[in-house]
Amino acid sequence: MDQPAISDYGFLSDCRSGALVGRDGSIDWWCPDRFDAPSVFARLLDPGAGHWRLAPVGAGVAGHRVERSYLPDTLVLRTVHHTPEGSVAVTDALAAEIGARGHELGMNSPAVLLRRVEGLTGRVRMALDFAPRPDHGLLRPYLHHEPDGAVLFAAGAVLLELRAEGVPLRAGRDRVEAEFEVAAGDDVSFAVAYGRTYGDRPVRLAPATGLAETVQAWQAYRETHRYDGRYADVVRRSAVVLTGLTYTRSGAVAAALTTSLPERTGGDRNYDYRYSWLRDFSMTLRAFWVAACPSEASRLFSWAARSIGRVGDDPVPVLFGLEGERDVSEHESPHLRGYAGSRPVRVGNDAWRQRQLDVPGEVVSAVWRLHDYLGDTLDEELREMVVGLAEQVAGTWHLPDRGMWETRDAERHYLSSKVLCWVALDRAVRLAPQLGGRGDPRRWAAIRDEIRAAVLREGWNDQVGAFTGAFGSPELDASALFLPIVRFLPATDPRMRATITVVERELGTEGGLVRRWNTDPAGFLLCSFWLVECLVMAGERERAEALFERLAGYANDVGLFSEQIDLRTGAQLGNTPQAMSHIGLINAAWRLTDPTTE
Repeated sequence: MDQPAISDYGFLSDCRSGALVGRDGSIDWWCPDRFDAPSVFARLLDPGAGHWRLAPVGAGVAGHRVERSYLPDTLVLRTVHHTPEGSVAVTDALAAEIGARGHELGMNSPAVLLRRVEGLTGRVRMALDFAPRPDHGLLRPYLHHEPDGAVLFAAGAVLLELRAEGVPLRAGRDRVEAEFEVAAGDDVSFAVAYGRTYGDRPVRLAPATGLAETVQAWQAYRETHRYDGRYADVVRRSAVVLTGLTYTRSGAVAAALTTSLPERTGGDRNYDYRYSWLRDFSMTLRAFWVAACPSEASRLFSWAARSIGRVGDDPVPVLFGLEGERDVSEHESPHLRGYAGSRPVRVGNDAWRQRQLDVPGEVVSAVWRLHDYLGDTLDEELREMVVGLAEQVAGTWHLPDRGMWETRDAERHYLSSKVLCWVALDRAVRLAPQLGGRGDPRRWAAIRDEIRAAVLREGWNDQVGAFTGAFGSPELDASALFLPIVRFLPATDPRMRATITVVERELGTEGGLVRRWNTDPAGFLLCSFWLVECLVMAGERERAEALFERLAGYANDVGLFSEQIDLRTGAQLGNTPQAMSHIGLINAAWRLTDPTTE
């Protein structure tokens, strides 16, 4: 298979799960039960792992042109195919529950994919190829014809029902294929609904009604969120993407929709990002507040507190499942070829087992960020969590760990981890008046100051002339850009200013991107947006604005970012859409709006 580029995909969501639809009209990824569930379409990772293609016959040949856009403030995607014979529009959506409005979006999503074909000009012959392969491509379904013309697909625990309005369906052995002609003014619709063999049956939803309700649900939701800062259009689009990655039932935000899209094509750094990371927690909350999403911030906060539970001696995991599952153990799927041959394909993520000393800092920082809204005294569970995390940091900050980038080699004394240990104790000291007499802020302050002294002494490298990635190491790491953002050092401090200069010179690229380290073959979008924030805080607003606008240009034609950008080709790399890339954009736009923001 000629593998589509990662940037070729548009994102659909019902805030329960998501799907990816390519410019070629093929839906190549859908895990209908929830974001981190087994897929029914996974052609993204293997040509035989399931897809649903709906496009003009001969699409891709000379004379075929595609235009795409989302309906305003939605994740309802409209693709216009221009062919020599005429033009058609295909509208794709994951259905919202009928009547859902505002923050009900995603609470009871029916798990129905909707596709509507409208003839615009001329007469265009369309082809449909529906070939689900449940359980990440391991299963081929049985087909059953329903009396009303629908086709039921059954395999393992999965039931799918495909229905069409205006087109007869022709079922083969394990797929449905059809060709039909669409003239100007014609309207043909399809719906595929997910259900469980031993549970809920697929929901029957009229496509036209479902699409109209879904558009209204998204637009009503966004109407309640007002952003008044700079770069409003791209911020609102990124906020919609973050909403689409939110698992509404719990409030957790998935780091990305996909698993195993490679950081380097053909490489083996292919990980499952369909979970929610505590490391991202404070930055995500900040982005939600910036984009005027206070309800989402509060629900994400509640999910994190409940997932962490009572803090003990064991390290708090860096990530959880979307309903707070702690064990998300990793395994490989050798039957899948991987995106563009990039193996292994992984399901689960063993980073949950790692010691990550930065995690408490993100969580306590988030409590501090919300402290004005949490009242004069935190509730008992919250007080216990803050005290437990602060005590854990006080007893473990001197240990090595795997660092912000979750390396799978030896543990080290990573700079970013030590700085976030400082953050944990600094914010815990500030929260002391709201802890109801709990904790030991005087001791915490002393240890906080000890950590700061160690970072300034051990993290600075005279030979490099900058803060480096780990104590005693000469290797640069773009995570050093995080220091001004968490208020460890001002960007105008001579050591920090020197670090920004060295990172920009040694890890930056002509295209404005920043790599995480010298051997990284790709630009990392989050770090690149951190550089924007650092430049603003250092007083270089004009350069920051120019860099922000260059970085925003790396989004695809419908405003989506993956994790990284290939330095040689400019192609998107890594899992997509990537929450942290969009979070980085939102926070950088607000920094350009209000440089003093916390």
